[in-house]
Amino acid sequence: MSVVPNALARDFDAVIIGGGHNGLVCAGYLARAGLKVAVLERRGVVGGAAVTEEIAPGFRASIFSYLMSLLHPRVIRDFELKKHGLVVLPCSDMVSPVDDSDNYITFSDNMAKTQASFARFSKHDAEIYPAFDAYLQEATRIVRQVLWETPIDPARRDWKTFRDASKLLWKYRKVGRKMYRIVDMLSMSAYDFLREWFEDERVMAVLAYYASIGTFAGPKSPGSAYVIMHHVMGEHEGAGGWGFIKGGMGSITQALASSVTSLGVEIITGAEVKEIRTRNGRATEVATADGRTYRAKIFASNASAPHLYLDLVGAENLPDEVVREIKGYRTMGTAFKMNIACERPPQYKILERVKREGAIGSFSYPTYMHIAPDIDYLERAYDAAKYGWYSSEPFITPVVPTIVDDTLAPPGKHVVNLFGGHAPYTLKGGDWATEKDNFKDTVFKAIERFAPGFRNDVIEAQLLVAPDIERVVNLPQGHIFHGELSPDQLFFQRPISGYADYRTPIASLYICGSSMHPGGGVSGIPGHNAAREILKDLGKKIA
Repeated sequence: MSVVPNALARDFDAVIIGGGHNGLVCAGYLARAGLKVAVLERRGVVGGAAVTEEIAPGFRASIFSYLMSLLHPRVIRDFELKKHGLVVLPCSDMVSPVDDSDNYITFSDNMAKTQASFARFSKHDAEIYPAFDAYLQEATRIVRQVLWETPIDPARRDWKTFRDASKLLWKYRKVGRKMYRIVDMLSMSAYDFLREWFEDERVMAVLAYYASIGTFAGPKSPGSAYVIMHHVMGEHEGAGGWGFIKGGMGSITQALASSVTSLGVEIITGAEVKEIRTRNGRATEVATADGRTYRAKIFASNASAPHLYLDLVGAENLPDEVVREIKGYRTMGTAFKMNIACERPPQYKILERVKREGAIGSFSYPTYMHIAPDIDYLERAYDAAKYGWYSSEPFITPVVPTIVDDTLAPPGKHVVNLFGGHAPYTLKGGDWATEKDNFKDTVFKAIERFAPGFRNDVIEAQLLVAPDIERVVNLPQGHIFHGELSPDQLFFQRPISGYADYRTPIASLYICGSSMHPGGGVSGIPGHNAAREILKDLGKKIA
């Protein structure tokens, strides 16, 4: 793999702004179609939010994204990522403590195992779970197909839009009444949706947890039911799309970088784009912070849509309606990440019982946990953020990749990734500059409720709140999905109405990142779809 640290300005067929996974995927598909492509990456390392970096001497961690769950098998196959070093390692079933004793729930792909765990709390919930799972999976299968579609603009009245809309409706004509399921999930709260099926709020919390991940919403917020489906959307072929990545999440983007450079893509690091220059309504070149310029026929931005429109293009070069809508695009981040180097992982009160009862099978430790005992716990975490402060009892996903990956820490030591919420970008009456240490104590207190004394095993702890995420990977307000996954910011309204088809008001300028349909997560699908539309405009087909 050849990554160019400081290339001279040159002409290309296509320039991709941002070397995150979607930017690399888009670049790769364009290169497969014969285009001469460059990727400009602001940082000194490619990968965006899928990177592995050192957090303490000898300890490396997946700094932002931490589990592979959505990366699509098509992307893995098309770029031969396993040939380029991608190795997926197994992850244990999810285990969640439900109180201060050794009681817990297991959530597994194994239906009988999950039912048996649910039955300890509600016989009804255990019996109904297979029907619920089938219902959810049927809806998910429909949405998985829609992920690959280019959203139409229903407001247009031209023949092309009518033709594309007709083709889309005909393609999904057999969906029938199942479409109501998707409408329900788009409009209902996670709590109301789950309450139609389940009776025990501890069981409901296992599923409602996914509605809170990365979103500024609680399980009782309208529309939060859809986010459950977004997180279970991954398609897995064998070890294709779920588990830990050997070497951390940066191994995904390193494999992608290796693959696309073998196709001729030039990756130029340390190239922070400061301006997209236009002539007669068309993008013609980009200028970097150090004064270099790159000219191309096509530009695609993996940066967030607000940053692209307002900072790189400039409001003065855009229609007033576009400026108004993009300023209203909601990106308030409330997620936090803590990467910990430690002597040993948290010693949970439930640990001995979990092992004794075989809840984690052959694993020596539960590598994947949720800390959120019930629905009210999740809702209270959101309540704090809603009123401008961080949660005193945050929900937390602790994962321990070093149980299965010995490349991330010295022998006998471990790395623990904590992801959770809510910790809003802006604190009302406070400042993260003075509150981060207090919040770190809050996070440790939440962990130690279930794993007493964990702090004594900590060597180093890196805490990243929304302003840190914004600063490091340039996500406005630190939103991990590039914007809320709410009904008004999905499909033909993502990121703004009229420009959800990966195109922008500027000719030859496209968006290939998570600001576009189908949204955030390490999937590669926005990059694929944007490349398809670019090639369509060039009279080519995606290979």
